[in-house]
Amino acid sequence: MANLNLADIAKMNNSDDITGLVEASIAAAPELSLVDARTIQGTTYKTLVRTSLPTVGFRNANEGATAVKSAYENKIVETFIVDAPIEIDKAVADANEDGWESVLAMEGNAVLEAAFRSVGSQMYYGTATTVQTSTAAAPTKGFPGLLELYDSTNMEHDVSGTGSDTSSAWLVKWGPQYLQWVIGMGGEVQTQDVEATRLTDSNSLPYSGYRKPFELYIGLQMVNPNSVVRIKNIDIGTNTLNDDDVYDALELFPAGITPDAIFMSRRSRGQLRSSRTATNSTGAPAGIPTEVEGVQIVVSDSILDTETAA
Repeated sequence: MANLNLADIAKMNNSDDITGLVEASIAAAPELSLVDARTIQGTTYKTLVRTSLPTVGFRNANEGATAVKSAYENKIVETFIVDAPIEIDKAVADANEDGWESVLAMEGNAVLEAAFRSVGSQMYYGTATTVQTSTAAAPTKGFPGLLELYDSTNMEHDVSGTGSDTSSAWLVKWGPQYLQWVIGMGGEVQTQDVEATRLTDSNSLPYSGYRKPFELYIGLQMVNPNSVVRIKNIDIGTNTLNDDDVYDALELFPAGITPDAIFMSRRSRGQLRSSRTATNSTGAPAGIPTEVEGVQIVVSDSILDTETAA
C-alpha cells in the first residue's frame, strides 16, 4: 500500500484553498510529491534508529551460545520553518480587473512553488557548502540534506569527474523505515486571513498593502543508512552518466532493498540517453530514459550541474 506524501497530508489537514495551492505548486518539486511523509504534533520528536545487526551463528548440540543484540541509537528529528509570506501593494491589487483576490491567488501559487523548490534543493544539499550550497533562500537555517546524511563510505559510486560543473544522481528508497519527510505542527500549513496592513519599501517608506502569511514546519529523516546511494562527480567531459554507473549504484543496495526512484538533473538524463544511443543495435536515437530495472527516473531541477567535484 502506498504511503502518504506531502500533498496527501495537505488534503487531510488544511482548508480547501490551501490544499488547492499545494496541489498547484508541488509539481515543481517532485521530491515532495513522491517521497513519503509523516506528521508530528510538535516540531521535534525522538526516534530509535538501529545502527547495526547482531552477529548470529550456529552452535553444536549441548553447547551454549552467547546472547546477542542489535545496536540502537536515539536520534532527535527536527523540523524547520519555511516562511513564505505574500505581500502586495494594495493599489496595484485593487486595480486588477479580476479583483485583488485574483492577484493574491496568483501570487500564492508562485510563493508556494518557490518554497517547495527551496525544500527540494534542501533535500539534497542541506546545510553543506563544500560541494554545493542549497538554492534555498537561507540554507544554513534549514534541515540537513542527503549530502550530510548518506553513507559516503558504503553507499556511493564515483564517476570520477572533476571541476565545478559536476552533478549527482540519487537512488532513493523511501518509507517509514527508510527516508521520509517529517511535517511538524500536525501537518498544517500555518496561515491567516488576508489583512490590509502597512508595508515598507527598500527605503523604509510606508505604503498600504495586503499580506497573507504561509508557514510550514518540515524536516528530513533517514532511519536506515541503506536508504540512499549517491552517484557523484558526473561531469560534461569523459565522465558522463551511463547505464553501467546506474547498475553499479544499484548493486550497493543490500538484498531485499530496491530504490523507488533515481533523481537526476536534465543534463544527466540526457547523458544517459546518449549512452543508450551509442549501444543501440540500429543506430537510431534512444528514447528519453524513464527507468532502469523498473526503478523510475525522475528529473529534478533541484539537482544542479554546478557541483564541485569531491
